[in-house]
Amino acid sequence: MQGSSQTVRRPEQAAPGLLLDLADRITRRRALLLPAAVYLGVRALGVVVLTVFAALHEDDLLSRIAAWDGQWYLKIAASGYELGPTTDALGHPNPHTPRAFFPGYPFLIRLLAPALGFPAAALVVSLAAGLFAAYGLARLGRLVRGGSRRAGYILVALFAATPMSVVLTMAYTEALFCALAVWTLVAVLERRWEVAGLCCLAAGLVRSTALALVVAVVVAAVMALTRREDGGRPLAALALAPAGLFGYLWWTGMRVRPESGFEAQLSTWSDLEWQGWRTRFDGGVSTARFVAEVLTGSDSAMSVLTVAVIAGALIGMAVLARRETVLAVYAAGVLVMCLGSSALMHAKPRLLLPAFTLLVPVAVALAKRRTNTVLWVCSGVALASAWFGAFALTVWKYAI
Repeated sequence: MQGSSQTVRRPEQAAPGLLLDLADRITRRRALLLPAAVYLGVRALGVVVLTVFAALHEDDLLSRIAAWDGQWYLKIAASGYELGPTTDALGHPNPHTPRAFFPGYPFLIRLLAPALGFPAAALVVSLAAGLFAAYGLARLGRLVRGGSRRAGYILVALFAATPMSVVLTMAYTEALFCALAVWTLVAVLERRWEVAGLCCLAAGLVRSTALALVVAVVVAAVMALTRREDGGRPLAALALAPAGLFGYLWWTGMRVRPESGFEAQLSTWSDLEWQGWRTRFDGGVSTARFVAEVLTGSDSAMSVLTVAVIAGALIGMAVLARRETVLAVYAAGVLVMCLGSSALMHAKPRLLLPAFTLLVPVAVALAKRRTNTVLWVCSGVALASAWFGAFALTVWKYAI
């Protein structure tokens, strides 16, 4: 009797335990859903504002979210790289121009197109990739020094509201690349080297910005090997990380210049970028010239906003430099590739979007503020971003 009486719990004793268990379940479910809710909420605001701007300017909404590069990706998804007679952005005939666009994104569009159609498939891929990125960012915000669950949610909101984040809900590669990039960085911080290598490999099939990611992974893996951490597992990342990017560059060279040497084949993609869009690495000369011209005589709002984004990115890099090495190396690589290129100057805000690690110090700092402050700041940034994206796609009539 004594033994059995000790196992009996009175109802008033059991209730607190049940309440705690219920509260724990609610907290876990909230943590599971919140990154998606934050991301979708901010992006929905952007789409609503874009819809209003499109109506005001008598633009077709679907044509705006599948404009410019989006048309190239949809054509490649439908017909492959052999599109027949094509012209580049400068109007020059060049059958190899489509190969300037990496295959990862159109491949996924092609997989979904039989069920959804090509435009809808492109948007679904971007939406799914954006959600995948949101969960990676929420996790990154917890992993960084001084991070927390709250910092992760704020990081998701800031990413979804970066300047030109409108492309995250367009037929563009930014959402897919950022998703793969953030999970690569998360895997590095968690010392899951094989996963980091595979994610980086996949990112290399999406866009050339993967070079910054490859450098970050290589630096982190070499540091781990030097410190004799994780045995030989960092070698997997060293082997896998560059394979996607350099594999595609080599394949492009083989298709365009089959008789050339290996170095010439690797440079073929860069030559296509120069021939078709007058884009090449010039050490930042073109960017510096553009900034000087805008600050001394531009009357274009888009130009002034572009310079503001560039300045903000440079300030963010100075702050990020004191945090985790892999995050700083990645952001620095994106900045060097973007600002050191002669690419279309008004595309810089979009090309800087993958440098999302610049937002980490901001998110960590905001997480320590009162909830009202966080809500006001995030709401203000989201509204500004929604206006900027709608302006760039409807009022500004040139490519982004």
